[in-house]
Amino acid sequence: MTWDDMLARMPLIPILRGITPMDAVAVAEALFAAGLLCAEIPLNSPEALGSVSALRRALDGRMLIGAGTVMTEAHVAAVAEAGGQFIVSPNCDQRVITATKRAAMNSLPGFFTPGEAFAALAAGADGLKLFPAEAANPGALKAMTAVLPKTTAILPVGGVTVASMAVWRAAGASGFGIGGSIYKPGDSAGTVGARAASFVAEWRALSRTSFSAEKPEHL
Repeated sequence: MTWDDMLARMPLIPILRGITPMDAVAVAEALFAAGLLCAEIPLNSPEALGSVSALRRALDGRMLIGAGTVMTEAHVAAVAEAGGQFIVSPNCDQRVITATKRAAMNSLPGFFTPGEAFAALAAGADGLKLFPAEAANPGALKAMTAVLPKTTAILPVGGVTVASMAVWRAAGASGFGIGGSIYKPGDSAGTVGARAASFVAEWRALSRTSFSAEKPEHL
């Protein structure tokens, strides 16, 4: 499983903020069973690096495992040591992006303005996290996609629900980071899996719609 594989097949990143190593594997297995291909452990979760290590061991080759809320080069090094494969940040810090790429991990930094987006891409980012999406709007995303490189993967994060995916997808979203709508501390693996399945089904439906809309009439 590579970053590009994930983006092409199911670019939904579940954000497991607050999860513990005791619960992480069962929840991630439920996410995988629902069709998701990656999982993000925010570093402000209890024993976050332990969860990263546990998930990498249990799901290696099936899911990409990464860390979020990564804001320093020291954080990057710790995640790499724990076996993380991608780094998500709430901000655009070129030092963190550079350190992530140097450690052979994929980088998804946060941005809110075109200037931050271009700075992140120049530093080597593998995609962009539009954050906080609640404070932006699909119109702003659509305007930015007009000037950013066409191959740029942009994932809105913050307040994403099954119902809100369509309008963001129509504006050019390449995928989503999904937090509390999928997982809250204390949720059972079964509950998380059911929520994840709803997001997966909606993404697949939207992707089929997008394909049909772009398909030439004579085909």
